[in-house]
Amino acid sequence: MIWVTWRQHRAQLLVTAGFLALLGVLLLGSAVEASRYVTEHAPPGCPGPAVECGDLAVALGRRYDAVYSVFGWMPLVAPALIGAFWGAPLLGREYERGTHRLAWTQAVPVWRWLAVKLSTLGGAVVAGGLLLSLMVSLWRPVFREGVDSTFGNIGVFNMVGVEPAAWWLYAFALGTLAGTLFRRTLPAMALVVAGVTVTMFTLFQLSDHYAEPVRTELSGTVLLDNPDVRLVSAAWVEPSGREVAEPSSSGCPRRVDAGQSNRNAEAWQACLFGKGYRYAVYYHPPSRFWRFQWTEAGILALASAALGGLAVRRTLRRPG
Repeated sequence: MIWVTWRQHRAQLLVTAGFLALLGVLLLGSAVEASRYVTEHAPPGCPGPAVECGDLAVALGRRYDAVYSVFGWMPLVAPALIGAFWGAPLLGREYERGTHRLAWTQAVPVWRWLAVKLSTLGGAVVAGGLLLSLMVSLWRPVFREGVDSTFGNIGVFNMVGVEPAAWWLYAFALGTLAGTLFRRTLPAMALVVAGVTVTMFTLFQLSDHYAEPVRTELSGTVLLDNPDVRLVSAAWVEPSGREVAEPSSSGCPRRVDAGQSNRNAEAWQACLFGKGYRYAVYYHPPSRFWRFQWTEAGILALASAALGGLAVRRTLRRPG
């Protein structure tokens, strides 16, 4: 059965392997070249908070804009493609072409056929997701160490750790179930793309509740020292201790002039701090990175098991 699985799905396996290899070459090439660029142009003390370090980060962003664009779409596009081209055709194509009538009347029982297919391809999907995570984890520090966020940036968070493997497995299971529901490949693909998008947006909204946010009060600034935090909410704290979204009777004028909005905002904030206001920030610290990773991966793994179980049950109940 494993040999048959390879023969039937070698196109998806080879294309995905080729995609990962091409992406690896792209990331490796850009990382090596960028490392040389940083060595030649980085001022002393970088990476760090100095203005010169920020200028270097901007220069890198412009220099490798194409690579960043590919990377920016990857958290959503990669799982959607896995679900559409690995999961949806697994059963949808069998029903669509009628080949299931031949495959499921041989010596191999239907349940065994499903077990081998789902375990083999599911394992390959997880391995591919982990390989992608490894490549991204090795690539990003060359560009973003000390500058950008791994935990606070949800797109980056979904590309490192165990997240890619969990998302790829979820999309694969969703595509498999969609194939049994529609018994057609194209509608199943469309459902996968929509389902992955909705699920990603939903978990993004729920992720703030994976743990109780930390609260801190700032005075003199509205920015936290650590850029790698996941912000939940913020509010102004009046001298009386009451939290308000926007101070209304502070006596500090707030002007919005074209070309000077940042300067005016800073002056308004300085006025508020001078009158005894404080800025309360609710956030999740970077130390919760793995807690959030395993929480979300657990949710996706349970959802994958449920979707896969429904696909198997539906197939066994309606094999014809």
